Amino acid sequence: MKRSGLLCALLLAVAVHVPGGPITAVIVAAQSVAPKTPEGHNAGTPRRLGIGRTATPEEIAGWDIDVRPDGEGLPAGKGNVKDGEALFTQRCAGCHGEFGEGVGRWPMLAGGAGMLTADRPVKTIGSYWPYASTIFDYVRRAQPFGNAQSLSHDELYAIVAYLLFLNDIVDRDFELTAESFRNIRMPNRQGFRDDDRETAERRFWSPNPCMTNCKSDVKIIGRARALDATPAADNRRRDVD
Repeated sequence: MKRSGLLCALLLAVAVHVPGGPITAVIVAAQSVAPKTPEGHNAGTPRRLGIGRTATPEEIAGWDIDVRPDGEGLPAGKGNVKDGEALFTQRCAGCHGEFGEGVGRWPMLAGGAGMLTADRPVKTIGSYWPYASTIFDYVRRAQPFGNAQSLSHDELYAIVAYLLFLNDIVDRDFELTAESFRNIRMPNRQGFRDDDRETAERRFWSPNPCMTNCKSDVKIIGRARALDATPAADNRRRDVD
C-alpha cells in the first residue's frame, strides 16, 4: 500500500462467516500513519484510532475462502461423482436441471462444446471456464442459491466432481480431492489470453479523430432488453431506454 505524508486511515467493515457460527459484522481496528507531530509521534509508526477491534484468526479464516487455479486455498475434504449426483439433484437441480441443462432462464452448467464461435455462444463450465478453481470457488462462496455456504467441504467436493463429470472432464468413478484437483485440465484453458489491444489494435487509433461532417441530429433506432440476473416467476422482460 502506498503511503503519503498526509494522515491515512483505513477502516474496514466486513461481514465474515465463521464456520459453524453466525455471520458476524467485524470492524477491523483502524490504524493511521502520519508524519512526525509536535507531540513527538514518529512518522511511519502505526497509531490506533480506537475504532473497532482486530479480527480474530477464526473470523479471518471464515472470510478468506478463495481458491486459486493451482489449488491454493482448497479446504481439506473429498467427494466423488456418485455422491455429488445425489446432492446436486437435491440441492441444485431445481434451478439447473438434473443434468445441468438449466430450468427456464436459469443458467446452463453443461453442454455447449464448440459453440463459443456461434452466433449465440453457449457458455458453460465445460465450454467456457478456463480453470476448475472457478467452479469450486463460486459454488463454495455463493451456492446453493438462497442458502450460500451451507455445504460441508465433502459436499462441496462431491458437487464439483459431478459438475466436472456432466461436462465430460472426468469419469464416473472420479473422486475429487486437493491432490486430484491439480491434475484437472479444463477444455477451454487455452481460450483466454491477456488483453493486448494496446499493441494489436494500435493501427486503428488516431490522435486526431474526425470531427467534421457529423450528423446534426441523433435518433434512437432501437431499444435494449434488460434481462434480470435472477429470472422472475412470470419470465417477463422489461424495456429500458
